[in-house]
Amino acid sequence: MMAMAVAMGIGRFVYTPLLPDLMEGLGLSFSQAGTIASANYVGYLVGAVLAGFGWASSRERLVFFLSLASTTLLLALLPQFTSIVALGAIRFLAGVASAFAMVFGSTILFSHLEVAKRTDLQALHFGGVGIGLVASAVLLIILSGMDHEWRAGWYASAAMAGVGSIIAVSLLHTAPAQSAGAPAREPSLRWNPAFTMITIAYGLFGIGYIVTATFLVAIVRGSSEHAWLEGPVWLVTGLAAIPSVFLWAPVRRKMGLVITFIAGCLVEAVGVAASVIVPPPYGPVVGGALLGATFVAVTAYGLQIGRIFAPEAPRRAFAVMTASFGIGQIIGPLIAGYLADITGSFVHGSLAAAFALVVSAVFAMLTRAYRTGT
Repeated sequence: MMAMAVAMGIGRFVYTPLLPDLMEGLGLSFSQAGTIASANYVGYLVGAVLAGFGWASSRERLVFFLSLASTTLLLALLPQFTSIVALGAIRFLAGVASAFAMVFGSTILFSHLEVAKRTDLQALHFGGVGIGLVASAVLLIILSGMDHEWRAGWYASAAMAGVGSIIAVSLLHTAPAQSAGAPAREPSLRWNPAFTMITIAYGLFGIGYIVTATFLVAIVRGSSEHAWLEGPVWLVTGLAAIPSVFLWAPVRRKMGLVITFIAGCLVEAVGVAASVIVPPPYGPVVGGALLGATFVAVTAYGLQIGRIFAPEAPRRAFAVMTASFGIGQIIGPLIAGYLADITGSFVHGSLAAAFALVVSAVFAMLTRAYRTGT
């Protein structure tokens, strides 16, 4: 949980609560802010793909440790630069570090959970994302009551990440558990209609969720009379994310993975639209709550569906799904940022994201014509 809090909740998503101050401090446009955000998601995609190769075999814990240390260092390094290129490069490297920490930390942990027959605890692990969001929200609330320069938030987040990294590394002190026999080489991935459609759906989900996940606090800042909501809205998002996988588990058991994925996309679409359509303070609060309550669970369930639809090559299916999701994350902030530059608000970008989530649900529903039991 602490590793996920550092690598994902802080390393990746602290950009959201610190974005308005960064934009004001450096005079960034919405499109420039979206470009920097997308650089981080490109790094995450690259890191996730690189992690799929065997170069870190027997060195998983070392890479995990170095990734958390790099996350901390890069958070502290960012305030030293002001150019778009430098900021984008730092966030790119931070994305790579986040992916490595997530993949290799999860590899170690899940191997031991499988040996102990406690795979139910995987949901607890993913709850760490929400813990990181909560920590960054508390930081934002503290900063909002102080006269501070934009750099202060980045230094404080680096300090939090450093403490969390020490805790995570001290607790995760073993190599992956070894299973009997060497893993067999997977055959080539065969693209059946169901897998193709869930891959498209997963990429559209990436576009849909990331706009609000990137710009929610900036949306609140845009309503000057409700700027005090910045910290509370992000806090609501984190508190909703912590138990989200557990809360969706009964739906998954009763309705199956595909229906749960569809429901999550539609619920999140409502939140994304509400964040810009419903007047503050209610709209952003609803948007943050529904974002937190869905994005971690839908992300996890989408990967599980992909592996089921391509059972002969689950690792390759995981890589393809991750790539599709990553491309969606890259596209979303770019589109929303440029639309905000043109229109002066995030209304059009957020509505486009909500539409992408609805279309994602449609593609997921179409898989039911080819596959049952999911």
